[in-house]
Amino acid sequence: MSQLPLKSPLASPVSEGTNSRVESLDNLSMDSFWLEVENIKQSTEAEQEECSLADVKTQEEGEAEAEWLQDAGLSDLLGDRASENDNIVLLSTLTKTQAAAVQRRLDTYSRSRRRKNKHPVRDVRDIFGVVSSEESAAEKKESSPDQLWHNLRTSNVQRTETQDYSCPVRNPGKEEVFNMDVAYSEQAAVLLKGSFLSESRKLKDGNALPKFKIPKGRLGVTRIGDLSAQDMKKIPTLALIELTALCDILGFELKRNKAPKLKTTEKRLFGVPLHTLLENDQKLLPNTKVPLLLQALLSCLEKRGLETEGILRVSGSQTRIKSLEQKLERDFYTGLFRWDEVHQNDVSGLLKRFIRELPAPLLTAEYLPAFAAVQSIPDLKQRLQALNLLILILPEPNRNTLKALLEFLSKVVARENNNKMNLWNVSTVMAPNLFMHKGLPNKIPEGKEKQLAEGAADVVRTMIHYQDLLWTVSSFLVGQVRKLNESNSKRYQFCDKRIKNLLRKIHADKDKVEKNQAEPSKIVKVHSSLLLKDSLEVHLNNATRAADVLRQFQKNLCQNGWNIVNTVNLLKCNNSMECTNLLLYEVGGNIGEHCLDPDTYLLDLYHINPHAEWIIKQNPSYPRMY
Repeated sequence: MSQLPLKSPLASPVSEGTNSRVESLDNLSMDSFWLEVENIKQSTEAEQEECSLADVKTQEEGEAEAEWLQDAGLSDLLGDRASENDNIVLLSTLTKTQAAAVQRRLDTYSRSRRRKNKHPVRDVRDIFGVVSSEESAAEKKESSPDQLWHNLRTSNVQRTETQDYSCPVRNPGKEEVFNMDVAYSEQAAVLLKGSFLSESRKLKDGNALPKFKIPKGRLGVTRIGDLSAQDMKKIPTLALIELTALCDILGFELKRNKAPKLKTTEKRLFGVPLHTLLENDQKLLPNTKVPLLLQALLSCLEKRGLETEGILRVSGSQTRIKSLEQKLERDFYTGLFRWDEVHQNDVSGLLKRFIRELPAPLLTAEYLPAFAAVQSIPDLKQRLQALNLLILILPEPNRNTLKALLEFLSKVVARENNNKMNLWNVSTVMAPNLFMHKGLPNKIPEGKEKQLAEGAADVVRTMIHYQDLLWTVSSFLVGQVRKLNESNSKRYQFCDKRIKNLLRKIHADKDKVEKNQAEPSKIVKVHSSLLLKDSLEVHLNNATRAADVLRQFQKNLCQNGWNIVNTVNLLKCNNSMECTNLLLYEVGGNIGEHCLDPDTYLLDLYHINPHAEWIIKQNPSYPRMY
């Protein structure tokens, strides 16, 4: 029924040793975890015959690869036709390690097809392009993605069992750089090829978790929500390819369940798919991103439960919780449900029940094994890279709901002095609710219960503690989205001349960029049609940032008496307009719509996307995803 075992809370831990500077996970109590497992078991004993999901079947050889290629946006590669193909656009944006990941899966699928006496699929070399005849066979072998992967994995056979491929944490109190400019798989390949030695360690004490800082380049940092829905649709496929490439380099299998078929329910709140909940909620409140019931539960706990000792850990009455669920089903949308009459421990029980009763896990049935397997990656930074990609892969309703939950859990941890719930306590209580699901089979290897339980709690703790970093879209993915948009606008033809055309375009773009970069300054127009009838002329130089343009806009708005079209929600202070709730957007060109980081250097951005328009808009109400 789950990704985790049902085990007695009295199970004794097995010592795995300690680190002199980092408290071992074995020294942190798992009592809350096993107690929560027992509570879940008791609350669902009467419902054991129910099953929200169809049983997950073992996939045949090649079936997993075919499904992967479909999810990665490369389904056309599965056919036998050599016709015009849009996949060349996506393939042209891939890094070397990403291309290797695609080839390995296409080769596996091709072999399975041949064994089944079916027509072979196209060779992947026909997709990525065939090298010229002048090149030697040795050069072909060296450059093939499969050989690249083999070379990286076997560069030092003697160290494969104990090697950790990242820099050690030398000073937990000092911020470490988290590079998002270069693909994670490429970083891992460099570290592996260079045989960088580091001390493998898992940081267990919440206070000892290191701080990571994303260095702001000239183009700033992009958060989830900064990109348009059109561009965000491209991110999951790119993130899946990158995650697979990263796992290949690290030597970890990316496990995915087959997408299950959901069963219908007559309920309106509990046990209802997230997308159905949101469709119903959006009829009442358009643009709702998180289910209204979850918002109500979290709001109630934030108002009256954050100071409650043992909140989340201390279980409410199962009888009352079941009764409250029935009342919510009947009265929630009518507004007749009285939240002020509900005990806070019962509300926390309803919250956990809502998460568990989703017909598919919040982390999705497909990727729940991958989330659970993240804890097997020895290095913390690479675990964060994998989690960042997994979160980007999640469907938008799941990702927004998970973020709302993690933000609440952070608030619980922040009141630790009053509620006695530290980061580890919260993680051990919530892990069973996120990783256990009655619709999934329980296939826990004997003797692995404790390891998997600790790993699940560690993953939850990592998501709570590093959620700001995890909800960032890496610069290399944004760059790939730009390339996709540029390529789609020109509609590359799938033919023998495509590589020459691609190289010709790269050189042309390079010349154009070099020409633009030679310009020391530029005058552009910034529009704000919702606020002003006039546009703002801005003189860009190497030091001009988005924040400077917003300040200039504010200054002209107040001093020049511009014709204001809409002043709703504009902040007024001492008869002046403030720009704190205004944002600058990049629209069009090689991006759909992009909310700019205030520290974005605009001349650099202009060189990358000279055909975009820049528009000032009002900042959506906080939090933006709600």
